[in-house]
Amino acid sequence: MTAPAKREDEVESIIEVDDDVEAVLAEFARRNWCDGLPVVPPTEERVHRMLGGRDPERSLGAMPPLWRQATLGKLAVNAVMAGCEPAHFPVIVAAVDAMLDPAFNLYGVQATTHPVAPLLIVHGPYAAEIGVHGGSGCFGPGFRANATIGRAIRLILMNVGGAWPGRHDMATQGSPAKFSYCIREHVEVSPWEPVRSDDSVTVYGGEPPHNVNDHVSTTAAGILATVADTAVSLGSNVGWYFSQSQLLIVLGPEHAKTIAADGLSRADVQRFVFEHARLPLRTLKLGGMWGTVTGRRPRHGRRRTRQALGRRPELHVQPRGLPGGAGRALKLRSAPGRPAEGR
Repeated sequence: MTAPAKREDEVESIIEVDDDVEAVLAEFARRNWCDGLPVVPPTEERVHRMLGGRDPERSLGAMPPLWRQATLGKLAVNAVMAGCEPAHFPVIVAAVDAMLDPAFNLYGVQATTHPVAPLLIVHGPYAAEIGVHGGSGCFGPGFRANATIGRAIRLILMNVGGAWPGRHDMATQGSPAKFSYCIREHVEVSPWEPVRSDDSVTVYGGEPPHNVNDHVSTTAAGILATVADTAVSLGSNVGWYFSQSQLLIVLGPEHAKTIAADGLSRADVQRFVFEHARLPLRTLKLGGMWGTVTGRRPRHGRRRTRQALGRRPELHVQPRGLPGGAGRALKLRSAPGRPAEGR
């Protein structure tokens, strides 16, 4: 079989590989073209079908850290390899377009030692139509659209952007979120208005999910106090060292309903966590990072606290999951940069 390929000098080429799944994987792995998992061979026919009549030479811009042009043809090749259906391709195009917004700081996300990856949150009726899952287990396996769309983004970041582990992607230990990271806004169970009601994608450069366990609280204040406390720690990359970063809170439906029943809006949740996610200076002084930001160790009283989050609008609340996870919320911390949206 034949498959289109991209060389470092951006010249189109065709490689010939035996019509065998193991041979394809071996060849792509040898050339550092895949994530280590089996791939769908990106034959010309499959790539053409993925493009759906779009111009393969159209570029969305240069992708860091190697600044190669992110053409639709390249995106389609990687989408085929990831196992995507053609219906998934508009989400991939919108997500890449959003990630290339300078405000997203894709260079930082790609090259940092911090284990972050772009999380895709797909909004609107189209997300449900193509099978992007936002219910129980949405961050885990079992959902083709989530798995393949997220995987396609990772392959694009590696093959087009050039961020390979240990070579331009300098994440110290990596992250499982770097395989695939894609969910849907689960508007059906949310007590609040959708973050976005149109067919669009939000990209968020975040760490892997961190579980928040609270099976006891029956009030908004109790739940959110637990979330706020879990959001700050001495060892977090962005707990206080990068306090300009954002926090994404993913709530189970019961927690979201309890919070809303106490009269809190999404903005109220942001305000509460912003005001309570703090560490006392006596705790900060126990850690080795103390004083490294300013180059000296400030003198403060023992009762003073330091805010661990940036401005209030930089905190995002997303209900997810299905009933049965009443004691669960998730928090995701980001690298410096802002979420971006594509359509």
